[in-house]
Amino acid sequence: MATTSSPRVVITGFGAVTPLGLSADALWEGLVAGRSGITRIRHYDATDFPVQIAGYIHEFEPTDYIERKEARRMTRFTQLTIAAAQEAVRHAALDLSQEDTTRVGVEIGNATGSIETTIEQYEIFQEHGPRRLVPTVIPGAMINMAACQVAMTFGARGPAGAPVAACATGLYAVGDAYRRLQRGEADVMIAGAGESFLHPLAMSAFWRIQALSTRNEEPERASRPFAKDRDGTVISEGAAVLILETEAHARARGATILAEVVGYGLSQDAFHLIAPDPEGAGAARAIRGALAESGVQPEGIDWISAHATATPLNDLSETLAIKHVFGEHAYEIPISGLKSMLGHMLAAAGAASVIATVKAIQTNQIPPTTNYEIPDPVLDLDYVPNVARALPVDIALSNAFGFGGQNACLIVRRYNDGEI
Repeated sequence: MATTSSPRVVITGFGAVTPLGLSADALWEGLVAGRSGITRIRHYDATDFPVQIAGYIHEFEPTDYIERKEARRMTRFTQLTIAAAQEAVRHAALDLSQEDTTRVGVEIGNATGSIETTIEQYEIFQEHGPRRLVPTVIPGAMINMAACQVAMTFGARGPAGAPVAACATGLYAVGDAYRRLQRGEADVMIAGAGESFLHPLAMSAFWRIQALSTRNEEPERASRPFAKDRDGTVISEGAAVLILETEAHARARGATILAEVVGYGLSQDAFHLIAPDPEGAGAARAIRGALAESGVQPEGIDWISAHATATPLNDLSETLAIKHVFGEHAYEIPISGLKSMLGHMLAAAGAASVIATVKAIQTNQIPPTTNYEIPDPVLDLDYVPNVARALPVDIALSNAFGFGGQNACLIVRRYNDGEI
């Protein structure tokens, strides 16, 4: 937890590559418009598979961001992350040539590595033997490779991490970067996550645990957080990266400060490998931890960017957690399920959610939860159904909850250059 002497931590830039487009602006514009990035699968023949929809980024071309030779050495989740990081650095107007790069760190997470690379190389091994394997198969598929490639791209020689927390990974990365800055380990952190897990084996495995929607004939309407007829999430790929700095460093270099991170809470359900705590107790502890650190009263939260996977158990558990923490005030807080449009980008979902909280503060708009047509009488909070809402947002909460019961919550507030 922060002490009174901890430096304030601000956000000065962000970038994203998502099913809604190749920039953070495209992400936000799509969310506010209620536009879906979910389509029929076209990058492999899904005709005979039970799940035929996903959030695949069809327009992404790696060589628009990375030299061809280097791009060939990277797996897709790393390529996506490099693209998002490049935008974030540009957006922050961060000139690394003017920085002490030993004070610039990286916290970039990933949940799954590259199953596609592993399977592809295994098939080559089976047919041709070990001498035909590419030398980069291991470093290409390892989870920390996106963090390492980002560090090498920008010459960031400060503290580095690659958190793995399933679907909470991106929020862990941003929160852990916030902690490093509070502790004085760095002046700047490049933080976020990338994921690309849209291989037929991976999709089938998610289907086998009953996590995925099978509304194959209506992909844009498949993800239905909080609705009574929700039947599962839709897996997507993508990357989201933010630039965090100490306030003193940001102001010294004349950066535009977009928002301030003020609270970070973590907890563990210790309940089940896949299912959340049915009462939402673990998630509630993480929310309370973020509130306690921030000094924000529950009534001070203007908007919640929910985890909202559209699975029956998760949405119920999250709703109960919010009620546990906020009591009757829970009914006054608008809650948005961004995965209704984005699908579930796994590791990258939490980092994209943080970008959305900053944009909501900047624009005083909150995105809708789309496909919310049949209310669930048990889930009776304000889920911002179907249409974006104009709303002054000064303080926002972002939730992310991962398989295995790993919970992370982050509070972002409007920046005020005076004392908090």
